[in-house]
Amino acid sequence: MRRDPILSSILIGYQRVAVVVGILVGASIVVRLLVLFDLLDANALAVVPAGTIVTGLLMLSVLVYGHFWLSRRLKLIAEETRLARKTADCDALTGVFNRASFLDALADDVFHGSERAVGYMQIDMDNLKVLNDSAGHAAGDAALIHLVRTIKQVIPGGVLGRLGGDEFGVIIVGHDNKPAMRRLGEELLRQLGRPISIAGRPVRLSASIGVAMSPLDAVDPTDLISKADLALYKGKRAGRHQVMTFEADMMGDERHRRFVERELRAALLMNELELHYQPVFSSDMSIRSHEALVRWRHQVRGMIPPAQFVPIAEESDLIDKLGDWVLRRACADLPALGGSPVAVNVSPTQLRHNDFAARFAATLQELEADPRLLIVEITETVPLTAKAVELANIKALRAMGVRIAIDDFGAGHASLQYLRSFAFDIIKIDRSYVANMDDNRVDGMIISAICDIARSLPVDVIAEGIETQEQLRRLRIAGCSGFQGYLLGRPEPLSAFEDVAAA
Repeated sequence: MRRDPILSSILIGYQRVAVVVGILVGASIVVRLLVLFDLLDANALAVVPAGTIVTGLLMLSVLVYGHFWLSRRLKLIAEETRLARKTADCDALTGVFNRASFLDALADDVFHGSERAVGYMQIDMDNLKVLNDSAGHAAGDAALIHLVRTIKQVIPGGVLGRLGGDEFGVIIVGHDNKPAMRRLGEELLRQLGRPISIAGRPVRLSASIGVAMSPLDAVDPTDLISKADLALYKGKRAGRHQVMTFEADMMGDERHRRFVERELRAALLMNELELHYQPVFSSDMSIRSHEALVRWRHQVRGMIPPAQFVPIAEESDLIDKLGDWVLRRACADLPALGGSPVAVNVSPTQLRHNDFAARFAATLQELEADPRLLIVEITETVPLTAKAVELANIKALRAMGVRIAIDDFGAGHASLQYLRSFAFDIIKIDRSYVANMDDNRVDGMIISAICDIARSLPVDVIAEGIETQEQLRRLRIAGCSGFQGYLLGRPEPLSAFEDVAAA
């Protein structure tokens, strides 16, 4: 318990008075004892009664005891105060500065107390929530402690603080160039990427780092952190586990991102979103399914393509809200599509929630949708990591009767490794291979090889982005079983299909 400093001052003052009084009383007793034993002229002093001696001795004992008791008590108060200050200043889990104390250090010790350049790193652990969900919060805590230990080893002179759940800041006084800071960050990521054991299983940790400099990028602590944060999240958007330094053009990008995010939140509430459906054809050119594609009809800016807002939704909690909206709308539209299966896009970010499959099933039950008419297309804006929670969600979806497709296969993160780790029903070949197959013989050979692998698994292969009859002809020869693209049918609102059914 922390003591009041005023009380401590009073006790210290009393201690000093007690010592002085004790000395005076003790001296008086000594004088009277000397007189008693004829060691001092008795005429100089009054005769000392025996009771006075006893009383004096008792008073001296009490005062001496009080002195030592007060000394011990004041030491305890000082220790309690020190521990209280440490508790107030430091993060309980990692032992480094907490956010408030770290910001004080950044403002006072660095900006006000040093004329040297300051390097600042913002460090955010990637996918900590996935680790917490799959292995428990104790495993997540162990990962954070390991991160702090690694930072201290790589940057021993840095001032380290925990800014939030999985976010840390490092102040490095005297670093005056970004290449040096980048090298430090890259070494930190290299050390962090070494396999360790957490909760009895091997784990490779990953982090994203943003770097900003003072006075080059900012002269204010809050501004410095903000700019390092911009760099960090640009790194996350570029694929995570990398170091990104702040550049001036990031300010415009961030303003745009925040504007779109704010407007998208409003669009979800104001019913500005709609689904368009693009048909997917079989080899006999009959419709085998439709892909649901979200569109945003902004009140002022008109139709906004998904490439301009889906990646921004991926970076926030909006991807879950957007995904829930798409699923509910697609389930409601199923009857109007005449029993044709519908594919909905799902981000790996959504699959990392423990309750994703359960919420998916609850939505289907609420809207009385047949799971056999749903296809989940896993998009590749974020890599799948083969974590237990992702595998469990995919397994649960397939157990319901939902088919699983991997989108944009052969591009981005999607690779043959996915076919080993996940149970897919459909492979959708990335449109870049289809677009280039007329001019690039290798792309055509890759498509044929993918079809051969798919037949042996067995899974269906759908080619996307078909725009010419020659592409369609060659894709049929290669062995694709599904065909999608502007040549065959453009995405259309639901009303277009309702009009066809009515006719």
